[in-house]
Amino acid sequence: MSRKTITVEYFAILREHVGAASEAVATEASTARELYDELAAKHAFPELQSVKVAINDEFADWQAALASDDRVVFIPPVAGG
Repeated sequence: MSRKTITVEYFAILREHVGAASEAVATEASTARELYDELAAKHAFPELQSVKVAINDEFADWQAALASDDRVVFIPPVAGG
């Protein structure tokens, strides 16, 4: 695996756990799922149902391959009332 730098943006509860809206991450993750799992362990994300992922401004599959300089956004379900 090769190490790459990915810009990750967070929304809602994920932003609260990270304490920032975004971060640059050096990772060997090859898919969006691997990256999310790595970050969930690092930041102690809560168990969430139906988190969406977007790569470079387009919704993506969790098995989508990542490349250096990609911009990944994790979008948790939004609570409303």
